[in-house]
Amino acid sequence: GVPGSSTQMSSRKIVKKAGQQASAIEEKVAGALLDLEMTSKDLSAELKTLYISAVKEVILKDKRSALCIFVPFNMHSRFKTIQSRLIRELEKKFNDKHVLFFAQRTVLSKSYKRKSKGQPRPRSRTLTAVHGAILEDICYPTQIVGKRTICKIDGKKLLKVYLDPKDAKDVDDKLKTFGSVYKALTNKVVEFMFPPTEVDAEARAVLSA
Repeated sequence: GVPGSSTQMSSRKIVKKAGQQASAIEEKVAGALLDLEMTSKDLSAELKTLYISAVKEVILKDKRSALCIFVPFNMHSRFKTIQSRLIRELEKKFNDKHVLFFAQRTVLSKSYKRKSKGQPRPRSRTLTAVHGAILEDICYPTQIVGKRTICKIDGKKLLKVYLDPKDAKDVDDKLKTFGSVYKALTNKVVEFMFPPTEVDAEARAVLSA
Protein backbone atom coordinates (compact mmCIF):
# COMPACT_ATOMS: atom_id res chain seq x y z
CA GLY A 1 0.00 0.00 0.00
CA VAL A 2 0.94 3.65 -0.09
CA PRO A 3 3.29 4.53 2.80
CA GLY A 4 1.39 6.33 5.55
CA SER A 5 -2.01 5.55 4.04
CA SER A 6 -3.10 3.51 7.07
CA THR A 7 -2.20 6.47 9.31
CA GLN A 8 -4.24 8.75 7.09
CA MET A 9 -7.18 6.34 7.23
CA SER A 10 -6.97 5.92 11.00
CA SER A 11 -6.85 9.70 11.36
CA ARG A 12 -10.55 9.82 10.44
CA LYS A 13 -11.24 7.87 13.64
CA ILE A 14 -9.97 10.79 15.75
CA VAL A 15 -11.07 14.36 15.17
CA LYS A 16 -9.15 16.98 17.16
CA LYS A 17 -9.87 20.68 17.52
CA ALA A 18 -8.37 22.79 14.74
CA GLY A 19 -4.60 23.03 15.07
CA GLN A 20 -4.28 20.17 17.61
CA GLN A 21 -2.12 17.17 16.75
CA ALA A 22 -3.10 13.65 17.80
CA SER A 23 -0.66 12.16 20.33
CA ALA A 24 1.05 8.78 19.80
CA ILE A 25 -1.44 6.97 22.05
CA GLU A 26 -4.39 8.69 20.32
CA GLU A 27 -3.08 7.48 16.96
CA LYS A 28 -2.71 3.94 18.34
CA VAL A 29 -6.30 3.92 19.63
CA ALA A 30 -7.58 5.41 16.34
CA GLY A 31 -5.68 2.67 14.47
CA ALA A 32 -7.21 -0.03 16.69
CA LEU A 33 -10.71 1.37 16.06
CA LEU A 34 -10.09 1.41 12.31
CA ASP A 35 -8.86 -2.18 12.51
CA LEU A 36 -12.04 -3.23 14.32
CA GLU A 37 -14.16 -1.34 11.79
CA MET A 38 -12.43 -3.29 8.98
CA THR A 39 -12.37 -6.73 10.61
CA SER A 40 -15.11 -7.06 13.24
CA LYS A 41 -18.45 -8.24 11.79
CA ASP A 42 -19.95 -7.43 15.15
CA LEU A 43 -18.82 -3.78 15.36
CA SER A 44 -18.12 -2.69 11.80
CA ALA A 45 -21.50 -1.15 10.94
CA GLU A 46 -21.69 0.99 14.09
CA LEU A 47 -18.04 2.06 14.01
CA LYS A 48 -18.19 3.34 10.43
CA THR A 49 -19.81 6.63 11.45
CA LEU A 50 -18.16 7.05 14.85
CA TYR A 51 -14.90 8.71 15.87
CA ILE A 52 -13.18 9.80 19.09
CA SER A 53 -11.94 13.22 20.19
CA ALA A 54 -9.12 12.49 22.69
CA VAL A 55 -7.32 9.80 24.70
CA LYS A 56 -5.77 10.34 28.11
CA GLU A 57 -3.58 7.63 29.62
CA VAL A 58 -3.71 7.34 33.41
CA ILE A 59 -0.90 5.39 35.09
CA LEU A 60 -2.17 3.10 37.84
CA LYS A 61 -0.43 1.94 41.01
CA ASP A 62 0.17 -1.61 39.76
CA LYS A 63 2.22 -0.39 36.75
CA ARG A 64 -0.75 -0.92 34.48
CA SER A 65 -2.50 2.01 32.90
CA ALA A 66 -6.01 3.03 31.92
CA LEU A 67 -6.94 4.48 28.54
CA CYS A 68 -9.62 7.14 28.95
CA ILE A 69 -11.19 7.54 25.52
CA PHE A 70 -13.22 10.71 25.01
CA VAL A 71 -15.94 10.76 22.36
CA PRO A 72 -17.97 13.68 20.98
CA PHE A 73 -20.94 14.35 23.25
CA ASN A 74 -23.47 13.88 20.42
CA MET A 75 -22.05 10.40 19.61
CA HIS A 76 -21.88 9.18 23.21
CA SER A 77 -25.25 7.38 23.24
CA ARG A 78 -24.29 5.50 20.05
CA PHE A 79 -20.95 4.48 21.54
CA LYS A 80 -22.80 3.21 24.62
CA THR A 81 -24.77 0.68 22.54
CA ILE A 82 -21.50 -1.08 21.57
CA GLN A 83 -19.37 -0.07 24.54
CA SER A 84 -19.16 -3.44 26.34
CA ARG A 85 -18.07 -5.24 23.16
CA LEU A 86 -15.74 -2.41 22.15
CA ILE A 87 -13.99 -2.39 25.54
CA ARG A 88 -13.53 -6.16 25.34
CA GLU A 89 -11.91 -5.92 21.89
CA LEU A 90 -9.71 -2.91 22.75
CA GLU A 91 -8.51 -4.54 25.99
CA LYS A 92 -7.39 -7.52 23.90
CA LYS A 93 -5.38 -5.16 21.67
CA PHE A 94 -3.95 -3.16 24.61
CA ASN A 95 -3.58 -6.14 26.88
CA ASP A 96 -2.07 -4.44 29.94
CA LYS A 97 -4.55 -1.55 29.96
CA HIS A 98 -8.08 -0.95 31.17
CA VAL A 99 -10.26 0.95 28.68
CA LEU A 100 -12.93 3.48 29.68
CA PHE A 101 -15.17 5.72 27.57
CA PHE A 102 -16.30 9.27 28.36
CA ALA A 103 -18.43 11.89 26.67
CA GLN A 104 -16.43 15.05 25.95
CA ARG A 105 -18.00 17.63 28.25
CA THR A 106 -17.05 21.24 28.89
CA VAL A 107 -17.45 22.86 32.28
CA LEU A 108 -18.78 26.40 31.92
CA SER A 109 -17.53 28.74 34.61
CA LYS A 110 -19.79 30.90 36.74
CA SER A 111 -18.89 33.90 34.59
CA TYR A 112 -20.68 32.26 31.62
CA LYS A 113 -23.78 34.39 32.21
CA ARG A 114 -21.82 37.62 31.80
CA LYS A 115 -20.04 36.43 28.66
CA SER A 116 -23.20 35.11 27.01
CA LYS A 117 -25.24 38.30 27.55
CA GLY A 118 -27.33 37.01 30.41
CA GLN A 119 -27.97 33.49 29.12
CA PRO A 120 -28.15 31.22 32.19
CA ARG A 121 -25.47 28.55 32.40
CA PRO A 122 -26.93 25.16 31.41
CA ARG A 123 -27.16 23.02 34.53
CA SER A 124 -25.51 20.10 32.72
CA ARG A 125 -22.36 22.22 32.31
CA THR A 126 -21.71 23.07 35.97
CA LEU A 127 -18.66 21.47 37.61
CA THR A 128 -20.89 19.36 39.88
CA ALA A 129 -22.96 18.07 36.95
CA VAL A 130 -19.92 17.27 34.81
CA HIS A 131 -18.18 15.45 37.70
CA GLY A 132 -21.40 13.50 38.34
CA ALA A 133 -21.59 12.53 34.67
CA ILE A 134 -17.93 11.40 34.70
CA LEU A 135 -18.79 9.16 37.66
CA GLU A 136 -21.58 7.51 35.62
CA ASP A 137 -19.36 7.18 32.53
CA ILE A 138 -16.49 5.54 34.42
CA CYS A 139 -18.45 2.47 35.43
CA TYR A 140 -20.92 2.24 32.51
CA PRO A 141 -22.67 -0.15 31.75
CA THR A 142 -22.61 -1.00 35.48
CA GLN A 143 -25.17 1.14 37.30
CA ILE A 144 -24.49 3.19 40.43
CA VAL A 145 -26.97 2.04 43.10
CA GLY A 146 -25.95 4.33 45.97
CA LYS A 147 -23.56 7.03 47.20
CA ARG A 148 -22.37 8.05 50.67
CA THR A 149 -20.12 10.92 51.64
CA ILE A 150 -17.85 10.15 54.59
CA CYS A 151 -16.20 13.03 56.48
CA LYS A 152 -12.78 11.88 57.65
CA ILE A 153 -11.06 13.02 60.86
CA ASP A 154 -8.75 15.36 58.91
CA GLY A 155 -11.82 17.15 57.49
CA LYS A 156 -11.42 15.67 54.01
CA LYS A 157 -14.45 14.13 52.36
CA LEU A 158 -14.52 10.71 50.77
CA LEU A 159 -17.33 9.70 48.44
CA LYS A 160 -18.21 6.02 48.50
CA VAL A 161 -19.93 4.89 45.31
CA TYR A 162 -21.85 1.61 45.40
CA LEU A 163 -22.17 -0.33 42.15
CA ASP A 164 -24.76 -2.88 41.11
CA PRO A 165 -23.61 -6.18 42.68
CA LYS A 166 -24.90 -8.20 39.71
CA ASP A 167 -21.84 -6.98 37.76
CA ALA A 168 -19.37 -7.84 40.55
CA LYS A 169 -17.49 -10.53 38.65
CA ASP A 170 -17.10 -8.32 35.56
CA VAL A 171 -15.80 -5.17 37.25
CA ASP A 172 -14.33 -6.33 40.55
CA ASP A 173 -10.77 -6.04 39.20
CA LYS A 174 -11.51 -2.51 37.93
CA LEU A 175 -12.73 -0.85 41.14
CA LYS A 176 -9.30 0.63 41.94
CA THR A 177 -8.90 1.72 38.31
CA PHE A 178 -12.23 3.59 38.50
CA GLY A 179 -11.04 5.42 41.63
CA SER A 180 -7.62 6.32 40.12
CA VAL A 181 -9.18 7.57 36.89
CA TYR A 182 -11.77 9.69 38.71
CA LYS A 183 -9.00 11.25 40.81
CA ALA A 184 -6.93 11.95 37.67
CA LEU A 185 -9.87 13.59 35.85
CA THR A 186 -11.47 15.54 38.73
CA ASN A 187 -8.87 15.63 41.53
CA LYS A 188 -11.51 14.16 43.88
CA VAL A 189 -11.16 10.99 45.94
CA VAL A 190 -13.84 8.37 45.39
CA GLU A 191 -13.96 4.76 46.48
CA PHE A 192 -15.93 2.41 44.24
CA MET A 193 -17.35 -0.70 45.89
CA PHE A 194 -20.29 -3.08 45.99
CA PRO A 195 -22.95 -2.61 48.65
CA PRO A 196 -22.51 -4.72 51.78
CA THR A 197 -24.69 -7.85 51.74
CA GLU A 198 -28.26 -7.50 52.97
CA VAL A 199 -27.39 -9.34 56.19
CA ASP A 200 -24.75 -6.68 56.98
CA ALA A 201 -27.15 -3.88 56.04
CA GLU A 202 -29.88 -5.29 58.32
CA ALA A 203 -27.43 -5.66 61.21
CA ARG A 204 -26.34 -2.06 60.78
CA ALA A 205 -29.94 -0.87 60.59
CA VAL A 206 -30.67 -2.63 63.91
CA LEU A 207 -27.58 -1.06 65.50
CA SER A 208 -28.48 2.42 64.33
CA ALA A 209 -32.17 2.10 65.32
